[in-house]
Amino acid sequence: MNQPPTPEPTPAQRRRWRRYLADEVAEAEIYRELAARRSGEERYILLELAQAEVRHADHWRGLLGPEAKPSRRGGGSRLLGFLARRFGFVFALALAGRAESRSTYGADPDAPASMAADEEIHAEVVRGLAARGRAALSGTFRAGVFGINDGLVSNLSLVIGVAAAGVSSSFVLLSGVAGLLAGALSMAAGEYISVRSQRELLAANTPNPEARRAVAALDAATNELALVYRSQGLDPMEAANRAAQVLAGARSFADPPDQTPDTVGTAIKASIASFALFSAGAALPIIPYAFGLSGWVALAVSAGLVGIALLVTGAAVALLSGSSPTRRALRQLAIGYGAACVTYAIGSLFGVAIA
Repeated sequence: MNQPPTPEPTPAQRRRWRRYLADEVAEAEIYRELAARRSGEERYILLELAQAEVRHADHWRGLLGPEAKPSRRGGGSRLLGFLARRFGFVFALALAGRAESRSTYGADPDAPASMAADEEIHAEVVRGLAARGRAALSGTFRAGVFGINDGLVSNLSLVIGVAAAGVSSSFVLLSGVAGLLAGALSMAAGEYISVRSQRELLAANTPNPEARRAVAALDAATNELALVYRSQGLDPMEAANRAAQVLAGARSFADPPDQTPDTVGTAIKASIASFALFSAGAALPIIPYAFGLSGWVALAVSAGLVGIALLVTGAAVALLSGSSPTRRALRQLAIGYGAACVTYAIGSLFGVAIA
Protein backbone atom coordinates (compact mmCIF):
# COMPACT_ATOMS: atom_id res chain seq x y z
CA MET A 1 0.00 0.00 0.00
CA ASN A 2 1.43 3.40 -0.97
CA GLN A 3 2.11 5.91 1.77
CA PRO A 4 0.31 9.24 1.42
CA PRO A 5 2.62 12.00 0.21
CA THR A 6 4.23 14.19 2.83
CA PRO A 7 2.47 17.57 2.99
CA GLU A 8 4.46 20.42 1.53
CA PRO A 9 5.79 22.66 4.35
CA THR A 10 4.14 26.03 4.58
CA PRO A 11 6.19 29.24 4.26
CA ALA A 12 5.61 29.87 7.97
CA GLN A 13 7.04 26.46 8.83
CA ARG A 14 10.12 27.07 6.70
CA ARG A 15 10.73 30.43 8.33
CA ARG A 16 10.40 28.86 11.76
CA TRP A 17 12.78 26.01 10.84
CA ARG A 18 15.36 28.47 9.52
CA ARG A 19 15.09 30.47 12.73
CA TYR A 20 15.55 27.30 14.80
CA LEU A 21 18.54 26.35 12.67
CA ALA A 22 20.12 29.77 13.18
CA ASP A 23 19.61 29.56 16.95
CA GLU A 24 21.06 26.04 17.19
CA VAL A 25 24.11 26.99 15.12
CA ALA A 26 24.62 30.10 17.27
CA GLU A 27 24.27 28.20 20.56
CA ALA A 28 26.74 25.54 19.41
CA GLU A 29 29.22 28.29 18.56
CA ILE A 30 28.74 29.97 21.93
CA TYR A 31 29.30 26.72 23.84
CA ARG A 32 32.47 26.09 21.84
CA GLU A 33 33.69 29.61 22.60
CA LEU A 34 33.01 29.14 26.31
CA ALA A 35 34.74 25.73 26.22
CA ALA A 36 37.84 27.29 24.67
CA ARG A 37 38.24 29.38 27.83
CA ARG A 38 37.83 26.46 30.25
CA SER A 39 39.65 23.21 30.98
CA GLY A 40 38.97 19.79 32.42
CA GLU A 41 35.42 18.78 33.27
CA GLU A 42 33.83 22.12 32.38
CA ARG A 43 35.41 22.06 28.93
CA TYR A 44 34.17 18.52 28.31
CA ILE A 45 30.60 19.39 29.35
CA LEU A 46 30.47 22.51 27.18
CA LEU A 47 31.77 20.64 24.15
CA GLU A 48 29.14 17.94 24.71
CA LEU A 49 26.47 20.61 24.79
CA ALA A 50 27.84 22.10 21.58
CA GLN A 51 27.70 18.69 19.91
CA ALA A 52 24.08 18.24 21.01
CA GLU A 53 23.18 21.60 19.46
CA VAL A 54 24.85 20.46 16.23
CA ARG A 55 22.59 17.38 16.22
CA HIS A 56 19.58 19.62 16.67
CA ALA A 57 20.72 21.84 13.83
CA ASP A 58 21.06 18.76 11.60
CA HIS A 59 17.39 17.93 12.26
CA TRP A 60 16.28 21.30 10.91
CA ARG A 61 18.67 21.01 7.99
CA GLY A 62 17.07 17.69 7.13
CA LEU A 63 13.59 19.23 7.09
CA LEU A 64 14.68 22.22 5.05
CA GLY A 65 16.59 20.17 2.49
CA PRO A 66 18.15 22.32 -0.23
CA GLU A 67 16.82 25.43 1.54
CA ALA A 68 18.86 24.69 4.66
CA LYS A 69 20.20 28.18 5.05
CA PRO A 70 19.68 29.62 8.52
CA SER A 71 17.86 32.90 8.82
CA ARG A 72 19.44 35.81 10.56
CA ARG A 73 20.11 35.05 14.21
CA GLY A 74 17.47 36.34 16.59
CA GLY A 75 18.18 39.33 18.79
CA GLY A 76 18.46 37.11 21.87
CA SER A 77 21.08 34.87 20.27
CA ARG A 78 23.10 37.84 19.04
CA LEU A 79 23.01 39.43 22.49
CA LEU A 80 24.02 36.15 24.12
CA GLY A 81 26.93 35.76 21.71
CA PHE A 82 28.14 39.31 22.41
CA LEU A 83 27.92 38.88 26.19
CA ALA A 84 29.61 35.47 26.03
CA ARG A 85 32.61 37.11 24.36
CA ARG A 86 32.75 40.28 26.44
CA PHE A 87 31.67 39.37 29.97
CA GLY A 88 32.38 36.75 32.58
CA PHE A 89 31.85 33.01 32.30
CA VAL A 90 29.11 32.88 34.95
CA PHE A 91 27.23 35.78 33.35
CA ALA A 92 27.32 34.12 29.92
CA LEU A 93 26.17 30.80 31.38
CA ALA A 94 23.27 32.44 33.20
CA LEU A 95 22.07 33.90 29.91
CA ALA A 96 22.61 30.59 28.09
CA GLY A 97 20.50 28.86 30.72
CA ARG A 98 17.68 31.35 30.17
CA ALA A 99 17.87 30.73 26.42
CA GLU A 100 17.69 26.94 26.90
CA SER A 101 14.77 27.18 29.32
CA ARG A 102 12.76 29.31 26.86
CA SER A 103 12.83 26.64 24.16
CA THR A 104 9.48 26.19 22.36
CA TYR A 105 10.25 22.70 21.04
CA GLY A 106 7.79 21.12 23.46
CA ALA A 107 4.87 22.84 21.71
CA ASP A 108 6.20 22.43 18.16
CA PRO A 109 4.95 19.33 16.29
CA ASP A 110 8.00 19.47 13.99
CA ALA A 111 10.42 19.02 16.92
CA PRO A 112 10.85 15.44 18.21
CA ALA A 113 9.97 14.86 21.86
CA SER A 114 13.54 13.71 22.47
CA MET A 115 14.88 17.05 21.25
CA ALA A 116 12.51 18.98 23.49
CA ALA A 117 13.66 16.82 26.40
CA ASP A 118 17.28 17.53 25.46
CA GLU A 119 16.67 21.26 25.77
CA GLU A 120 15.20 20.85 29.25
CA ILE A 121 18.17 18.74 30.34
CA HIS A 122 20.60 21.20 28.77
CA ALA A 123 19.04 24.00 30.81
CA GLU A 124 19.78 21.98 33.96
CA VAL A 125 23.33 21.25 32.81
CA VAL A 126 23.97 24.95 32.23
CA ARG A 127 22.32 25.76 35.55
CA GLY A 128 24.71 23.37 37.26
CA LEU A 129 27.74 24.88 35.55
CA ALA A 130 26.61 28.38 36.46
CA ALA A 131 26.03 27.25 40.05
CA ARG A 132 29.63 26.07 40.27
CA GLY A 133 30.79 29.46 39.09
CA ARG A 134 28.45 31.27 41.46
CA ALA A 135 29.72 29.15 44.34
CA ALA A 136 33.27 30.32 43.64
CA LEU A 137 32.28 33.98 43.95
CA SER A 138 29.11 33.82 45.99
CA GLY A 139 30.54 35.15 49.25
CA THR A 140 32.31 38.09 47.66
CA PHE A 141 29.46 38.67 45.21
CA ARG A 142 26.84 38.67 47.97
CA ALA A 143 28.91 41.11 50.00
CA GLY A 144 29.47 43.32 46.97
CA VAL A 145 25.81 43.42 45.92
CA PHE A 146 24.68 44.07 49.47
CA GLY A 147 27.39 46.70 49.91
CA ILE A 148 26.69 48.76 46.80
CA ASN A 149 22.93 48.70 47.28
CA ASP A 150 23.21 49.57 50.94
CA GLY A 151 25.55 52.42 50.04
CA LEU A 152 23.20 53.73 47.38
CA VAL A 153 20.03 53.57 49.46
CA SER A 154 21.38 54.51 52.88
CA ASN A 155 23.41 57.50 51.77
CA LEU A 156 20.72 58.79 49.41
CA SER A 157 18.28 58.54 52.30
CA LEU A 158 20.73 60.31 54.58
CA VAL A 159 21.44 63.10 52.10
CA ILE A 160 17.77 63.67 51.29
CA GLY A 161 16.76 63.55 54.93
CA VAL A 162 19.39 66.10 55.94
CA ALA A 163 18.68 68.32 52.92
CA ALA A 164 14.97 68.28 53.72
CA ALA A 165 15.75 69.88 57.08
CA GLY A 166 16.86 73.01 55.22
CA VAL A 167 20.56 72.97 56.14
CA SER A 168 23.34 74.30 53.89
CA SER A 169 24.77 72.31 51.01
CA SER A 170 28.16 72.11 52.73
CA PHE A 171 26.51 70.49 55.74
CA VAL A 172 24.73 68.00 53.46
CA LEU A 173 28.07 67.15 51.82
CA LEU A 174 29.75 66.71 55.21
CA SER A 175 26.90 64.44 56.36
CA GLY A 176 27.15 62.37 53.17
CA VAL A 177 30.91 61.89 53.52
CA ALA A 178 30.51 60.93 57.19
CA GLY A 179 27.77 58.48 56.24
CA LEU A 180 29.97 56.99 53.53
CA LEU A 181 32.92 56.38 55.85
CA ALA A 182 30.87 55.16 58.80
CA GLY A 183 28.74 52.86 56.67
CA ALA A 184 31.66 51.42 54.69
CA LEU A 185 33.66 50.61 57.81
CA SER A 186 30.62 49.13 59.52
CA MET A 187 29.79 47.00 56.47
CA ALA A 188 33.35 45.74 56.16
CA ALA A 189 33.56 44.76 59.82
CA GLY A 190 30.13 43.16 59.75
CA GLU A 191 30.91 41.12 56.62
CA TYR A 192 34.18 39.87 58.07
CA ILE A 193 32.54 38.66 61.26
CA SER A 194 29.53 37.22 59.39
CA VAL A 195 31.55 35.24 56.86
CA ARG A 196 34.02 33.93 59.43
CA SER A 197 31.16 32.77 61.66
CA GLN A 198 29.30 31.14 58.77
CA ARG A 199 32.36 29.25 57.57
CA GLU A 200 33.03 27.98 61.07
CA LEU A 201 29.45 26.76 61.46
CA LEU A 202 29.47 25.02 58.08
CA ALA A 203 32.80 23.39 58.75
CA ALA A 204 31.47 22.00 62.02
CA ASN A 205 28.33 20.58 60.36
CA THR A 206 29.77 19.28 57.07
CA PRO A 207 29.26 15.49 56.84
CA ASN A 208 31.92 13.13 55.55
CA PRO A 209 31.22 12.73 51.79
CA GLU A 210 32.82 9.25 51.81
CA ALA A 211 29.94 7.96 53.93
CA ARG A 212 27.43 8.61 51.16
CA ARG A 213 29.29 7.27 48.14
CA ALA A 214 27.88 4.00 46.98
CA VAL A 215 29.08 3.49 43.43
CA ALA A 216 26.78 1.33 41.31
CA ALA A 217 27.30 -0.11 37.86
CA LEU A 218 27.24 2.63 35.25
CA ASP A 219 24.37 2.74 32.78
CA ALA A 220 25.36 4.20 29.41
CA ALA A 221 21.75 5.25 28.79
CA THR A 222 21.95 7.74 31.66
CA ASN A 223 24.94 9.63 30.23
CA GLU A 224 22.95 12.71 29.16
CA LEU A 225 21.29 13.00 32.56
CA ALA A 226 24.64 12.37 34.24
CA LEU A 227 25.93 15.60 32.69
CA VAL A 228 23.58 17.49 35.02
CA TYR A 229 25.29 16.05 38.09
CA ARG A 230 28.78 16.38 36.60
CA SER A 231 28.04 20.06 36.03
CA GLN A 232 27.19 20.37 39.75
CA GLY A 233 30.65 19.17 40.68
CA LEU A 234 30.28 15.39 41.02
CA ASP A 235 32.93 13.21 39.41
CA PRO A 236 31.83 11.05 36.45
CA MET A 237 31.28 7.89 38.53
CA GLU A 238 29.17 9.68 41.12
CA ALA A 239 27.20 11.45 38.40
CA ALA A 240 26.37 8.21 36.57
CA ASN A 241 25.36 6.55 39.84
CA ARG A 242 23.04 9.40 40.78
CA ALA A 243 21.50 9.43 37.29
CA ALA A 244 20.80 5.70 37.55
CA GLN A 245 19.13 6.20 40.94
CA VAL A 246 16.94 8.97 39.54
CA LEU A 247 15.80 6.86 36.61
CA ALA A 248 15.10 3.95 38.95
CA GLY A 249 12.93 6.16 41.15
CA ALA A 250 15.21 5.76 44.16
CA ARG A 251 16.22 9.39 44.27
CA SER A 252 14.71 12.77 43.40
CA PHE A 253 16.09 14.61 40.40
CA ALA A 254 15.96 17.86 42.41
CA ASP A 255 18.33 16.71 45.17
CA PRO A 256 20.93 19.50 45.43
CA PRO A 257 24.65 18.87 45.79
CA ASP A 258 26.09 19.11 49.28
CA GLN A 259 26.92 22.62 50.47
CA THR A 260 30.52 23.25 51.44
CA PRO A 261 32.21 26.19 53.13
CA ASP A 262 33.65 27.19 49.72
CA THR A 263 30.26 28.61 48.74
CA VAL A 264 30.51 31.19 51.51
CA GLY A 265 33.64 32.97 50.28
CA THR A 266 36.54 34.28 52.34
CA ALA A 267 36.14 36.79 55.12
CA ILE A 268 38.89 39.10 53.82
CA LYS A 269 37.57 39.21 50.25
CA ALA A 270 33.99 39.73 51.40
CA SER A 271 35.08 42.51 53.74
CA ILE A 272 37.08 44.31 51.05
CA ALA A 273 34.31 43.94 48.49
CA SER A 274 31.74 45.25 50.94
CA PHE A 275 33.88 48.26 51.89
CA ALA A 276 34.78 49.18 48.31
CA LEU A 277 31.33 48.79 46.81
CA PHE A 278 29.53 50.46 49.72
CA SER A 279 31.86 53.40 49.25
CA ALA A 280 31.19 53.46 45.50
CA GLY A 281 27.44 53.37 46.04
CA ALA A 282 27.48 55.93 48.84
CA ALA A 283 29.60 58.34 46.76
CA LEU A 284 26.93 58.78 44.08
CA PRO A 285 24.39 60.73 46.19
CA ILE A 286 26.99 63.32 47.26
CA ILE A 287 28.47 63.98 43.80
CA PRO A 288 26.22 66.98 43.01
CA TYR A 289 27.03 68.58 46.38
CA ALA A 290 30.76 68.01 45.83
CA PHE A 291 30.43 69.99 42.57
CA GLY A 292 28.68 72.89 44.26
CA LEU A 293 25.04 72.19 43.38
CA SER A 294 22.35 72.89 45.94
CA GLY A 295 18.62 72.84 46.57
CA TRP A 296 16.23 70.91 44.36
CA VAL A 297 18.77 70.66 41.53
CA ALA A 298 21.24 68.80 43.74
CA LEU A 299 18.51 66.52 45.07
CA ALA A 300 17.26 65.72 41.56
CA VAL A 301 20.76 64.91 40.26
CA SER A 302 21.51 62.81 43.35
CA ALA A 303 18.28 60.84 43.04
CA GLY A 304 18.79 60.40 39.29
CA LEU A 305 22.33 59.00 39.67
CA VAL A 306 21.24 56.61 42.38
CA GLY A 307 18.17 55.55 40.39
CA ILE A 308 20.30 54.61 37.37
CA ALA A 309 22.69 52.66 39.58
CA LEU A 310 19.83 50.79 41.26
CA LEU A 311 18.37 49.82 37.89
CA VAL A 312 21.74 48.58 36.60
CA THR A 313 22.63 46.56 39.70
CA GLY A 314 19.13 45.09 39.93
CA ALA A 315 19.19 43.98 36.30
CA ALA A 316 22.71 42.51 36.61
CA VAL A 317 21.83 40.45 39.67
CA ALA A 318 18.64 39.25 37.97
CA LEU A 319 20.54 38.08 34.89
CA LEU A 320 23.07 36.20 37.00
CA SER A 321 20.29 34.52 38.99
CA GLY A 322 18.22 33.71 35.90
CA SER A 323 15.22 35.88 36.79
CA SER A 324 13.56 38.78 34.97
CA PRO A 325 15.94 41.77 34.79
CA THR A 326 13.14 44.29 34.30
CA ARG A 327 11.14 43.18 37.32
CA ARG A 328 14.18 42.98 39.60
CA ALA A 329 15.49 46.38 38.46
CA LEU A 330 12.15 48.12 39.02
CA ARG A 331 11.71 46.45 42.40
CA GLN A 332 15.13 47.64 43.49
CA LEU A 333 14.38 51.16 42.28
CA ALA A 334 11.07 51.21 44.13
CA ILE A 335 12.68 50.07 47.39
CA GLY A 336 15.47 52.64 47.14
CA TYR A 337 13.19 55.55 46.32
CA GLY A 338 10.69 54.43 48.93
CA ALA A 339 13.33 54.61 51.66
CA ALA A 340 14.46 58.04 50.41
CA CYS A 341 10.89 59.38 50.48
CA VAL A 342 10.43 58.26 54.07
CA THR A 343 13.61 60.01 55.25
CA TYR A 344 12.67 63.13 53.28
CA ALA A 345 9.34 63.25 55.08
CA ILE A 346 11.06 62.81 58.45
CA GLY A 347 13.66 65.47 57.66
CA SER A 348 10.91 67.90 56.63
CA LEU A 349 9.35 67.60 60.08
CA PHE A 350 12.49 69.02 61.67
CA GLY A 351 13.33 71.74 59.13
CA VAL A 352 12.02 74.13 56.56
CA ALA A 353 11.40 73.97 52.84
CA ILE A 354 14.40 73.43 50.58
CA ALA A 355 15.72 76.68 49.17
